[in-house]
Amino acid sequence: MNETARDERTRSERETVAGIGLVLAAIAMAGMAVPLRQGVDEPAVQVGLGCSLLAVAVFAGRRYDHLERRYSLLGAVASFAVVALAGFALNQGISATVSLVGITLPTVFVAFMASGVAIGIAVAEYGERTLTGLGQQLTLTTQLSVVAVVAWLMAAFVGVLFIQFGRGIWGDLTENQLRIANQIGFAVATGGIAVGYVYATGRDWSFFDLRRPTLREIGWIAGGIVLIFLANIAISFLFTSSGVEGAEHTATQDVAQNPQLLYVVIPASILIVGPFEELFYRNVVQKSMYDVFSPVGALLVSSVIFAGVHYVAYAISGAAFGAVLASLAVVFGLSLVLGTVYLRTGNLFVPAIIHGLYNAIVFASVVL
Repeated sequence: MNETARDERTRSERETVAGIGLVLAAIAMAGMAVPLRQGVDEPAVQVGLGCSLLAVAVFAGRRYDHLERRYSLLGAVASFAVVALAGFALNQGISATVSLVGITLPTVFVAFMASGVAIGIAVAEYGERTLTGLGQQLTLTTQLSVVAVVAWLMAAFVGVLFIQFGRGIWGDLTENQLRIANQIGFAVATGGIAVGYVYATGRDWSFFDLRRPTLREIGWIAGGIVLIFLANIAISFLFTSSGVEGAEHTATQDVAQNPQLLYVVIPASILIVGPFEELFYRNVVQKSMYDVFSPVGALLVSSVIFAGVHYVAYAISGAAFGAVLASLAVVFGLSLVLGTVYLRTGNLFVPAIIHGLYNAIVFASVVL
């Protein structure tokens, strides 16, 4: 293939990427338009529709080469606004449905999801990512998402095995003993799958960023903890002032009902949950994504996976979907802080300590 043909193929692939963004933005626009047509009078939906129209215009301009590449960022911002506004509408119980080929679709949620993907497409388009490159990113994201779900399922399964093992030796177990067995199962399964994935992809132990924190990195630990709590305060204020309701994590609910669990969950947060979640989601998921994503792109996508895996922990109590979505937004923010710290230090111990201490403080605050 000569250089001219190669350039033409690259241009065609980039136009296709913009075309994918155009389709997603159009889906989001339709999703936000349905509740308005069905009589919903909500400013968030109205503004969301306007933002989706802007996203459609930007992607169309890029697809047909009427706008410069820098406008792709405007498409990303417009799509992000749709995500935020659709999420707010869902939290307030606003939705609408349409029937398509016998399937009932919740259109606001469809708009939320389509715009979320459109953000990634817009950023990829700004970075002049070809269709081939986009396919590589999608393949790796799907692969790591599946591995994350498998790790979550295996943690539950191995936890049950440890519980049964404990019952076979000691008989009935107390709530604290059950929690200990679950935490050990979580550590074994998550750590095992993390190490297994690394070796299965042709890497070795050197892939893990384990070293004693320097004085500078200790400063990152202190700053990271402060930053997480400041972010939580800001998000809580935003949620309260806008009437957004969140859901509680099941572990927090358990501690509120039985404060004796603090004797397990606080040390487990520091010694197990923080270290092993960071081992998997930062050192394995985020770092593996550096192969096909920019560092910031890897941070964002891995944080989406991290938040998504926590869905069941918030939804299992029966909270409304919109409330769960709001809580997952908080988890996403937490992941951004932890991922940024890992990105800047390259030392797994730093986000692991921050994560563990943060969880421990949250649990302690439940009963204080």
